[in-house]
Amino acid sequence: MTIADRWLLPDGMDEVLPPQASRMEELRRALLDLYHCWGYDHVMPPPVEFLDSLLTGTGTDLDLQTFKLTDQLTGRMMGASADVTPQVARMDAHSLKRQGPVRLCYCTTVLRAKADQHQGGRSPMQVGVELFGHAGLEADLEIVYLALASLEAAGAGEIHLALGHIGIYRSLVEAAALNVEQEAALFAALALKSPAELAAQVAASVADPALAEMFLALGGLHGGAEVLSRARDVFAGAPASVQAALDQLDALRQAVLARFDVALYFDLAELRGYQYHTGMMFAAYVPGYGQALAKGGRYDDTGRAFGRARPATGFSMDLKLLATLAPGTPETGAIWAPAESDEALRAMIVALREQGERVIQALPGQRTGPAEHHCNRRLEFIDGRWQTATLTQETRA
Repeated sequence: MTIADRWLLPDGMDEVLPPQASRMEELRRALLDLYHCWGYDHVMPPPVEFLDSLLTGTGTDLDLQTFKLTDQLTGRMMGASADVTPQVARMDAHSLKRQGPVRLCYCTTVLRAKADQHQGGRSPMQVGVELFGHAGLEADLEIVYLALASLEAAGAGEIHLALGHIGIYRSLVEAAALNVEQEAALFAALALKSPAELAAQVAASVADPALAEMFLALGGLHGGAEVLSRARDVFAGAPASVQAALDQLDALRQAVLARFDVALYFDLAELRGYQYHTGMMFAAYVPGYGQALAKGGRYDDTGRAFGRARPATGFSMDLKLLATLAPGTPETGAIWAPAESDEALRAMIVALREQGERVIQALPGQRTGPAEHHCNRRLEFIDGRWQTATLTQETRA
C-alpha cells in the first residue's frame, strides 16, 4: 500500500466527523433519556461473544452477517456482534433472571460482514429497546409507540408505518402440513413477490383447495386498512389463530392512529425475520430514505436456549442514519480565549466551562483564529478584568 492509499477504509466502514458526530451524540443522549423515562434500563453488551451464544435462535441470515474469529485463550469460535437483540435476550434470560416484565435499552456499534443492500454501511450504531416477560398486545403497543416517539425525537416528519404478522403465514403452513422443503419453496416465492412463482409452488405443495386459495391470496394482501377487511373474508375458514392475528393488527391500527399522525400500510405476506419473529412485525419509513428507519416486532422464546423462554418484543434503529433526519446544533457559540498564561484568565476559563460554555484557548504561535473555530465571542481584558465580548464579522478574523 502506498502512502497515498493509507487513508482508505474497508468497504462499508465509515468514520463520523464533526458536526455529524455531535449530532449523533445529542441524539443518543436524547433517546436514552426518552427510554429511561419509559422505564427502560440501559445495558452494554460485549462486542464479541462465543458463536453458540451469539447466533442462538437467529437463523442463517445473522450467521452470514457475522465476522468470525478464534479465541486465542480457549480455541473456541467467537463472533463480532452483528445484531444486539440476541445479546440482550441472553442478558434477560441468563444474566438478570428478573421476574415479571423487563425493559432494556442499548446503543452500541455493531459489525457486519456484508453491507445492507440499501443502507450500505457495515458498522451501524444500533440503538433500540427490548421488552421481555409480557405476551399481550399492550407490550407490542408500547414498543410501537416508543419507536414512533423515537423517530419524532430525531426530527422525522411524515412517518409511514408498515404492519404485518408472521403468525398468519405460520398458521397456514401448519394447517397445510408442509414439509421443510415445501415451506422453504413457498417462502421464497412469497419473498419474490411473484404471483406466477407463488402459484406454481402452491400447486406443487398445497393439496387442500381452500388452503391453496388462502396462500394465493396472501401474496396480494397489502395496502391500506381495507386489507384487513379483505383478509377476514379470504381467511374465513382459516385456523382461529389467523383471525386472532388479524384482531391484533386491527387493534394496533386503532391504537396507533389515536396517538400518532402516521400513514399506515399493511403487508400480510411480509416475512422479514421469519426465522425468529413470532407475531406482529413493523417497519417505519420516512420519505427520502430507501430503507426502514426503525424495524421491530415480537420474537418470543429466544431465551429458551439459555434455559428461560420468555415473551419478547422490541425494535432497533441505526443512529448514524437517524441522525441525518434533522441538522444538529450549529457549531457556533464558542468563546475564544487568547494564548496568555494569566491566572485571572485561567480562572475565568474554568468558570465558563463549569457553566457549560465551550471555551477554546489559542495556543502560542497558532495561525487560525476565532472564525475557523466557530467562535462568536472572545475573552478580552476590559476595565481591569476578563470579560466576554461579542465578535462581529469583521473581528472574527
